[in-house]
Amino acid sequence: MQAFFTERLIRQRQASPHTLAAYRDTLRLMLVFAAARHGTEPSRLEFNALDAACVGDFLDHLERHRGNSARTRNARLAAIRSLFRFAALRYPEYAATIERVLAIPPKRFERRLVTFLTEEELDVLLSAPARSTWTGRRDHALLRLAAQTGLRASEMISLHCADIHLGSGAHVSCIGKGRKQRITPLTSNMAAVL
Repeated sequence: MQAFFTERLIRQRQASPHTLAAYRDTLRLMLVFAAARHGTEPSRLEFNALDAACVGDFLDHLERHRGNSARTRNARLAAIRSLFRFAALRYPEYAATIERVLAIPPKRFERRLVTFLTEEELDVLLSAPARSTWTGRRDHALLRLAAQTGLRASEMISLHCADIHLGSGAHVSCIGKGRKQRITPLTSNMAAVL
């Protein structure tokens, strides 16, 4: 399992700390579940103890007893599949077990529609900061920037002055989810506020 984290996730995939933490938590939960199921310590589990039935029961346990949503369950399944794809290359003697685990389908769920603020709600939000103070002007500018560009909170937090380009072709450059660079144009009014 250590090789999965060091070789596969860190070296090959260059996974983010958030991905590493999510995978670590998933695999820890699964090992504790499997150990309790087999009446042993997690460190004494044999690989074939993590068969498709055990993984399926673990995923059901996440939903029923831990209150995980279908989306969270599917994210945990993705972490488990990643481990088993890695194991398939190293442990061909467990190919049948691995194949059955990899065949577990994700659970279907309804995607929520993205909601947005009405113009009135946005006006109320933008009028909230007291623009007579420095912090009020800063907060107003950040709220306007978020509303105009649609940047996530994490993207806003990681912005630096060099990421905001004013003048001709004004835009904001940021690194979004999945380490993808996003460039979002700014209106002349927004550029003036900044």
